[in-house]
Amino acid sequence: MQSVSTRPLPPRQQEVLQLAVRHYVDTMEPVGSQTLVRRFGLQASPATVRSAMGALEQRGLLTQPHPSAGRIPSQQGYRTYVDQLLPPPGAAALQLERELTGLSLQWAALDDLLLHLSRRLADLTGLLSLITRPQRHQPQLQALRLVASGERLLVFLVEGGATASSLNLRLPAQAEPELEPLERWVSGQLQGGAIDWSCLPSHLGSSGAVLRQALASHGQSRHLEGEGAVTTGLAGLLAQPEFSQTLSLRPLVELVEDAPQQLLPQPGIWIGAEHPHRALHQCAVVQANYRSGDGGIGQVALVGPMRMAYATARAAVRSVAQVLERLLG
Repeated sequence: MQSVSTRPLPPRQQEVLQLAVRHYVDTMEPVGSQTLVRRFGLQASPATVRSAMGALEQRGLLTQPHPSAGRIPSQQGYRTYVDQLLPPPGAAALQLERELTGLSLQWAALDDLLLHLSRRLADLTGLLSLITRPQRHQPQLQALRLVASGERLLVFLVEGGATASSLNLRLPAQAEPELEPLERWVSGQLQGGAIDWSCLPSHLGSSGAVLRQALASHGQSRHLEGEGAVTTGLAGLLAQPEFSQTLSLRPLVELVEDAPQQLLPQPGIWIGAEHPHRALHQCAVVQANYRSGDGGIGQVALVGPMRMAYATARAAVRSVAQVLERLLG
C-alpha cells in the first residue's frame, strides 16, 4: 500500500476536504463552495470555502470533472483523507462488531463460516466481499531420498519444520542406475538453497525429468490446499454507477473468479493505481489479515469504487478478521 507524502493541510483545508469526500461518497455529485456551506453549516463564507477548494485543487487533492462543474476528490485526495482525516466508524460498523462478538463456531465446515461472514460484509457495505481460506507457508525442501521398488520410484521428502512426505512415481525404464547419482546431485543443489534444474547433468535426464515434474506437482498441490476464496456481493458492485460499463469490469470479474489472491497484496487500504494489478486501478481495496491456530494466514477484504465509506469498510474488515482469529485460534 502506498502513502502519498504531502505537507500537513491547514485546518480549513482539512475540513473542506473531509466534507467534500463525504458529500461525493453520499451523492456522487461534484460539489461547490455554496453547497458545502449550506449542507454542512460551515462557519465560513462561500468565498473562504472556495479559496480552500482552490488550494486543495492546486495540491491535486480535488479535481474538476468539467470546467463548469464543482469539484470531486482525486485519488490522491482519497489517500490524504484515509491517512489523515478518517472519522470514527459509523453505527453500522459498530453494530456488526457487537453482532460478531457473540458469534460462536456453529458451522460444520470452514466455508460455511466464511460465506456467512462474507455475506454480512457485503450486506453492510454494498461492496464486493472476499475472504480467503487460511494458507500456511509452504515448507522448503531440505533433503530427499530416492528408492527403487520394482517399477516404482519412492521419493521421501524432508521439508521445513520437520515435515516429511513421500511420492510414489513410475520409474522410467533403465533409469535405476541414475538414482544414486541423481540423489547426490539434488543434495548438493539443496545445500545451495534451491534446485537449479538447468544444471542437471545430461546423463541424469531420464530420472531427473520425472523427479522435477513430481516435485513441481507436489508444490502446486501444497499451494492449492489453502488457496481459494469465498466472494459475495458482485451484484452490489455491478450496481455502483462507476461500474455501469460492464466491459470495463470484465478484468476485475475474471480476477475474482480465477486468481482472487492477486487482489490482496498486503493488509491496508489500496486506492486506484496504488494497487499493483491493473484490474483494480479504478477501485479501492480495504484489507485485513487473520491467523488461524495452525499458523495459516487468510485475508478479509472489501472491493469497491474509490468513492467508498472507508471508515466503515476498514472497521468492518477488521471486525471480521478478529472474529475469525478468535474462532479459528
